[in-house]
Amino acid sequence: MARRTKQEAQETRARLLDAAEQLFHERGVSRTSLQDIAQAAGVTRGAVYWHFEDKVQLFNAMMERATMPLEEDFEPSVSPGPDRPLDDLRLRLMNVMHCAAFNARTRRAFEIANLRVEFVGEMASIRGRKVAAHREWTDHNREAFERAKSLGQLPPDVDAHQAAIGLMALVGGCCITGSWIRRPST
Repeated sequence: MARRTKQEAQETRARLLDAAEQLFHERGVSRTSLQDIAQAAGVTRGAVYWHFEDKVQLFNAMMERATMPLEEDFEPSVSPGPDRPLDDLRLRLMNVMHCAAFNARTRRAFEIANLRVEFVGEMASIRGRKVAAHREWTDHNREAFERAKSLGQLPPDVDAHQAAIGLMALVGGCCITGSWIRRPST
């Protein structure tokens, strides 16, 4: 058997990720086998296992490739500054909405992660990733609301924790529950 070059291996890995994204989106994660992915990518099942230990690792690699907006690192250089926490929140939310509306890979990954995966069996372990991302965003939003209160930009009686939860619910309602993500122009 001929050895593969590094570039050929990277191309195979990319084809596997493309096939997984397409099939997970069409069928759902639980209804897509590694054999289905291998066949769609035009490789053997052994090639799948060469690149990925299991479906969970393949799923995570596909999600990382999409760079989910809620999981992106918070870059201080992009922030309007500590004295403008509400502007910071607005910019971050605009980034989420922009990515969901105009980046097809991110939109598909959003839909897969939120509507096409069951967090049971082998996929139960990935639930933690979703929970951690939501917790991090909620905490960041709560801190921004607290800063805005301390700067007099919000009334002092605003419950920052409840506001952060409400903001996450709003984003979830717009992007994740399905109607907007499937038709971003509405």
